[in-house]
Amino acid sequence: MLEAELHFRAGEHAPMLEVARRLADSVGPGADPDLVAGTAMTLGLALVSNGETAAGLAELDEGMTAVAEGDLSARAVGMIYCVVIGTCQDLQELRRAQEWSESLAEWCAAQPDFTGAYRGLCRVHRVVLMQLGGEWPDAVREARLACAQLTAGYGEGVAGGAYYQLAELHRLRGEYAEAEQAYRDTLRYGWDTQPGLALLRLAQGRGKSAAAAIRRALAETREPMRRARLLPAAVEILAGDDPAEAARATDELDLIARAHDTAALRAMAGQARGAVRLAEGDAQEALPALREAGRLWRELEVPYEAARVGVLVGLACRALGDEDGAGLEFDAARQTFGRLGAGPDAGRVGRLVGGGDRSVLSPRELEVVRLLAQGRTNHAIAAELVLSEKTVARHVSNIFAKLDVGSRTAVAAYAFEHGLLKRDGSA
Repeated sequence: MLEAELHFRAGEHAPMLEVARRLADSVGPGADPDLVAGTAMTLGLALVSNGETAAGLAELDEGMTAVAEGDLSARAVGMIYCVVIGTCQDLQELRRAQEWSESLAEWCAAQPDFTGAYRGLCRVHRVVLMQLGGEWPDAVREARLACAQLTAGYGEGVAGGAYYQLAELHRLRGEYAEAEQAYRDTLRYGWDTQPGLALLRLAQGRGKSAAAAIRRALAETREPMRRARLLPAAVEILAGDDPAEAARATDELDLIARAHDTAALRAMAGQARGAVRLAEGDAQEALPALREAGRLWRELEVPYEAARVGVLVGLACRALGDEDGAGLEFDAARQTFGRLGAGPDAGRVGRLVGGGDRSVLSPRELEVVRLLAQGRTNHAIAAELVLSEKTVARHVSNIFAKLDVGSRTAVAAYAFEHGLLKRDGSA
């Protein structure tokens, strides 16, 4: 098992499978339960790593069956849970990952004396799935708890994964300063910051930095499923400036999706294909791929990606002269972004339909806008609304991101233009 793991860590997948099969042949039916379950886990991971996805998942399910029977040590249970859930997430097997993650959470809750490392890892897995499912406030809370647990003497080797998920949530919510710090913490604990950091640079208007970062990450990455994490970001970053390069990334993502054949991978590939066709000016050709991607994301209950596909569908409808269809798509996407708290995306959709950004602001943010427009300081706003200055600063940052402005003066101008204040400055 150790030999197989060393091959895995070195990216030597064929030798790993050879060792795993030798292991399976040597373990009889009466062997130690931990060894039997660990063998199924090892063989499953080896098969998946060599592209034999269905056979590998069947072996991993065998390992989880042994966990469910309750005869394994706590150490074996924790190890198998983490390998199985991590593999399912890598494969974008979202429903399997969700099922086992919920089971892991229940198991952790029943193990009060178990180490903080597995508890932290449990939370990291949950954060990924909560983010996909649109439970962003709860995901932020869980991510912070995971960071605290994994840096408190247990599991520092995987703490970077917790910080990366926290950074991603901050980025999606438009909290760019917090995202920047969390990506730095990700790197400090030895984890890769891509593709999230490249997408942050794109959101900050630093397209050249984003393109250089994603190209570098792809050049360093060989394993197909790890490349699959990078390729959608490459398409998003490069489609506007280099559609040919983005098309090549889409072709590769298509091949990976066909090889592993999971719904999420097919959705990612279709979304990328549609985006490239749209960038190439072929809106008619883009629509079938985009509509299929949107259907898959909705079936998987991944609202953020479904809404992003909806924006692309709206742009395709607009390019074909169907402004009514475009408006419906934009409105549905903006409602989803507003509900999730995806401020930057909601702001972009608002600009696509012309104004209307007011609807993306929460009631609390509207209160802050009114007070900002009256010239109040953060300290005065905090006193008025009975909030901490840190909370007010976060609201101000979110407002700037959602309205795509960079100063309090611009916020005041927005407030006057949208009827939030009278010209004499009163509410």
